[in-house]
Amino acid sequence: LKIDNMTGELSTTERRIDREKLPQCQMIFDENECFLDFEVSVIGPSQSWVDLFEGRVIILDINDNTPTFPSPVLTLTVEENRPVGTLYLLPTATDRDFGRNGIERYELLQEPSVFELQVADTLDGEKQPQLIVKGALDREQRDSYELSLRVRDGGDPARSSQAILRVLITDVNDNSPRFEKSVYEADLAENSSPGTPILQLRATDLDVGVNGQIEYVFGAATESVRRLLRLDETSGWLSVLHRIDREEVNQLRFTVMARDRGQPPKTDKATVVLNIRDENDNVPTIDIRKIGRIPLRDGVASVAEDVLVDTPIALVQVSDRDQGENGVVTCTVVGDVPFQLKPASEGEGEPQNKRKYFLHTSAPLDYEAVRDYNVVIVAVDSGSPSLSSNNSLLVRVGDTNDNPPVFSQAVLEVSFPENNLPGERVATVVATDADSGKNAEITYSLEASPLSSEAPGSIFSIDPDSGDVSVQAVLDREQRDTYEFQVTARDKGVPSLQGSTTVVVRVADRNDNEPRFMQDVFTFYVKENLQPNSPVGMVTVMDFDKGHNAELSLSIQPGDHDQAAGIFSIENDTGTIFSTVSFDREQQTSYTFKVKAVDGGEPPRSATATVSLFVMDENDNAPTVTFPSNSSYTVLPPSSNMRTVVATVVATDADTGLNADLNYSIVGGNPFKLFEIDPASGVVSLVGKLAPKHYGLHRLVVQVNDSGQPPQSTTALLHVFVNESLSNATVVESQVARSLHTPLAQDIAGDPSYELSKQRLSIVIGVVAGIMTVILLILVVVMARYCRSKGKHGYEAGKKDHEDFFTPQQHDKAKKPKKDKKGKKGKQPLYSSIVTVEASKPNGQRYDSVNEKLSDSPGMGRYRSVNGGPGSPDLARHYKSSSPLPTVQLHPQSPTAGKKHQAVQDLPPANTFVGAGDNIS
Repeated sequence: LKIDNMTGELSTTERRIDREKLPQCQMIFDENECFLDFEVSVIGPSQSWVDLFEGRVIILDINDNTPTFPSPVLTLTVEENRPVGTLYLLPTATDRDFGRNGIERYELLQEPSVFELQVADTLDGEKQPQLIVKGALDREQRDSYELSLRVRDGGDPARSSQAILRVLITDVNDNSPRFEKSVYEADLAENSSPGTPILQLRATDLDVGVNGQIEYVFGAATESVRRLLRLDETSGWLSVLHRIDREEVNQLRFTVMARDRGQPPKTDKATVVLNIRDENDNVPTIDIRKIGRIPLRDGVASVAEDVLVDTPIALVQVSDRDQGENGVVTCTVVGDVPFQLKPASEGEGEPQNKRKYFLHTSAPLDYEAVRDYNVVIVAVDSGSPSLSSNNSLLVRVGDTNDNPPVFSQAVLEVSFPENNLPGERVATVVATDADSGKNAEITYSLEASPLSSEAPGSIFSIDPDSGDVSVQAVLDREQRDTYEFQVTARDKGVPSLQGSTTVVVRVADRNDNEPRFMQDVFTFYVKENLQPNSPVGMVTVMDFDKGHNAELSLSIQPGDHDQAAGIFSIENDTGTIFSTVSFDREQQTSYTFKVKAVDGGEPPRSATATVSLFVMDENDNAPTVTFPSNSSYTVLPPSSNMRTVVATVVATDADTGLNADLNYSIVGGNPFKLFEIDPASGVVSLVGKLAPKHYGLHRLVVQVNDSGQPPQSTTALLHVFVNESLSNATVVESQVARSLHTPLAQDIAGDPSYELSKQRLSIVIGVVAGIMTVILLILVVVMARYCRSKGKHGYEAGKKDHEDFFTPQQHDKAKKPKKDKKGKKGKQPLYSSIVTVEASKPNGQRYDSVNEKLSDSPGMGRYRSVNGGPGSPDLARHYKSSSPLPTVQLHPQSPTAGKKHQAVQDLPPANTFVGAGDNIS
C-alpha cells in the first residue's frame, strides 16, 4: 500500500494483491478475516506533533481461480443389478476461491438414460456430486459408460472445468465401509518431525474377502494437506510427512475416504480437523520505517539540527509470529543516545505480538558536536526460553536550509507564433532565494503541469542557470494551440528546497493550411423534373486556421465540357448547391463540375472538390411499341397446333428501372379466347383450337404497361389472318386498313359471313322439307280417290287388269328427272387457287420456277398462282423465306371488312411492324 503525503489518498502499489497467496489469509474461509493492517501518521508543522491512525484493508475474494477435479479422468465403478435410485458419490472438485466464488454446482453435459446427476449439500457446507441409477444395469450388455462431468463456480463471470467420468459396471458388492466417527479432531504441535503419528482412522465393512478389505485415501483435500500429511492406506494411520509451520497453516480440514476392494468398491467419508499448536520458534522482528518528513533510506535517517526536542524521527514496529506468551514482545533503546521509544498508540485492543513505537529525540541535536548517532533497538519475547533480536538506525544530523526559491508570478503567459525555428527563445523566468551560500544557489528545470501529465522536455527546454525557456520543435497551432508546464527552481541546500511557477505558451496562428473538403468527390442524386432553384446537394469544407485565415468563399467552377455553366450556384454560408434548371434524365443523366474554396489569409489559399450529380429517373415516358406496326398482319394456318407462337410484341421505354419494367396484356379483339400473351416477354400464342368460323382477320388490341407509379401505358394492334394460304394480299391489306378505322370496342375476329351462311342453309332445308310435305299430302289424296273408283266395277277372276296398280307409270320424256348432281361437273372448290409466297434472294433472284407470273404488289414479296382442283399440289409447302415467321397458306377469298367507322383512337403513329410488309411470304 502507499499513501499520498499531501492528499492522504490510500492506494495500491504496482504489486498485485492475490488473496490466495497472502500468508495471513491461508486456510481462512471467512471473507472478513483476510486483511492487511496499516498505520497512517499525520505530521504537524515543523513536525511539532504527530498523530498515528491505524487501518485495516479487508481483502475480498474475486473469482480468479477455476474449480478443478483431482484428475482429468474420473473412474467410478458401479455394480450391476443395482435398483433404480442407487446413489454413488463422485470425486469432488476443489476451488481456491470461497463463498459465492466457490463451487456452486456440478452437471453432466450429456445424461444417458440410466444415470443422472444429483448434488447434495453436506454438513460442512460443501457440495457433493452424486450419480444416481435411473435404469437397469446389465454388465453383460454394457460394461462401461463414459460421461462428461462439469463443475462451475458461482462467480460472475463463472469459471468451470470438466473431467471425463468413466463408469465401470461390475459385479455386486453390497456393503459399504463405515467409519467409527464422522468427524476426527486432533491437536498437532508445529515443527513435528516427519513420521510423527497423529491419529488412526478406523472403518469396518460387513463384507468378507476382497469386498471387506478396506483402504484409506484422501477425499476432498487441498494440495497443502497432501503435501504435509501421509495416510497409510492399510491401517488408516495419519502421520506427518513434512514439518508443519503454524505461522503458515494453523488448521488443516479435509476428508478421508474408506474404500473396500470389492468390484465395484464402496466408500465412506469422514472429516478430519487438525489444529496446529504453537511453539516458540520465531524471534521478534524489528522494522524501522520512515515517519513524516524525516528522510530515512537504507538504515540512515537525516535529521536537521534545529528539530525540537521530543520530535519523532522514525517508526519502529516490533512483531512476533508466535502466539500467546510466545508472541508478547518488549522493546528498548540500548546505549547513551539522545533518543527514546514511546508507544505509538495507547489502545487496549492492540495485539500483544505486534507493537509500534515512535523513536523520539530526547535532547537537542548539535551538528557541530555530534554528526552521527548509531541507535540500537533490542526486542525480547516472553516465551520459554525467550528469544530476542536487535536492529539499528544511523541518525545523521544535517545543516538547516529553511527558505525555498520564490517566483514573482505564479502564472506566466506568453504568446508565440507557430512555424517557428527550433531553438528560438520563448521567455525567461527568474526566482529569488532569501538564503545564502549553497542554500541560495538556484537551478531551473521543467516539469509537467499538475493539470497535464505530458512531459514538456520533448518540446521545450530551459537553461538551468539563466532560466531561458526555448522551443526545440516547430509548433503547429492547428495541432495544438496551448502548452502549459511548470518551471521548478531548486536551491542547493541540504535538504534542497524548491519553488515553482506555471508557464502558459499560447501559439499564434499563421495562414499555413489550405481549405479542405470533407471528400474529394461529392456524389449527389436528384430526381428529374425538379423545380428550378431547388437545392441538389451540400458540400462541407473546413480550414484548420482561425480568424481571417479561416474565412472561406465558395464558387462553382465549370467542368471539362462546361456542364455546370449557368446551371448551378452555391450558397457561401452553408455550402448548399442550387440548380437553375429542371433536369431531364432522358436528355442528360449526370453532371460533373468543381467547387472551389478560397480562404481570407494573406496570401490566400484554395482547394477544389469534384461534384458528380446523377439524375434519378421518374416515370414520365410511356412505353413505345416497336413491333408490330398497327398496319401489319401475321398469317396463321388453321392447322396450327396449340401453343403455336403467333408473334412477339416488342416495346421499349425511355425510363429505367421499374419505370421501364413492361408487362403485356390483350384487352380487346379476342372474343373466342384463341390467343394469349405472355405478360413479361410479349409472346402471343395460340391457346384455342381453330374452327371454320375463325377463318379471316383477327384484330388483337394489346396494351403495354410499365411498372412506374403512377404507371403509363400504350395500346397497339396485332392483326392475325387465319387461312390456309394467301391468294390475294390486297384484300387482306384492305381489311387491315378498314380495321384501323374501326372502334377498339368492336371486335374483329374471324369470318363474319359464317353464321349468316348457316342461317341461309337452315332456311333452304326448311323450304325443301315443306315442299316435300305438300307433295306427300297430294299423293295420299290421289291414291285414296283411285281406290274408291276401282271398288265400283268389281273384280273378275282370271282377268288381267289393263293397268296394274303396282306397275310403274310411264312418265313423259319431257318430264325427265333431273340428273344426279354427281353427273354434273364438280363445283370448283372455294379455295381454287393456292398462292405460294416467295421471298427474294439477296441478289434479286427467285427460289422456285413456277411459270405463271403475278403482278408485284408494293410492300409484298413476289407471288405465283397455280390453278387446280382439289388434287392440286400445295406449292406453299415448298416455300422458303428468310422471314422469322412460319410458311403459311392464305385463303384466296378472304372476307371483306365491314363499313368504315370513325378512326381508331390512342394508337401511336410511330408504331411499326418491322419486316411485316417486306418480309412476309
